[in-house]
Amino acid sequence: MNDPKYDCLKLRGQLCFPLYAVSREMIKRYRPHLDKIGLTYTQYIVMMVFWEEKKMNVKQLGQRLYLDSGTLTPVLKTLEAKGFLCRRRSTEDERVLTVEITEAGEALKDAALDIPYEMTKHVALSRDEIRTLYQLVYKLLNEAPEFNE
Repeated sequence: MNDPKYDCLKLRGQLCFPLYAVSREMIKRYRPHLDKIGLTYTQYIVMMVFWEEKKMNVKQLGQRLYLDSGTLTPVLKTLEAKGFLCRRRSTEDERVLTVEITEAGEALKDAALDIPYEMTKHVALSRDEIRTLYQLVYKLLNEAPEFNE
């Protein structure tokens, strides 16, 4: 029986589902490329931030990646054990944990250089469609940084 009252509960009508499914599929397609450099997807996005920023505290990193400290802590510990990052307590405020990229972490950037280009092979959208999707997704996140070409 199809009661219209329940139409709002149909999976096909939910925005969250295709966003979730696409996210999972994209991460799955990253896996073979990231395996080559020994990173998980979460480790990769953390490293991308540090390739750009070099040093920041965990709170800032969490805000940038939309991740909480419970998710970040094990990732940062693993990246530190691999020698890519160094974590230190702030001398001004011991509650603040500062993270900085190491030389090995900087060197990893060259190994990751082809990944974005390889991933474009998995996106069946035009450049304009990618730009529009990017802008709309960031609008959903209530943030709209300019699309970098």
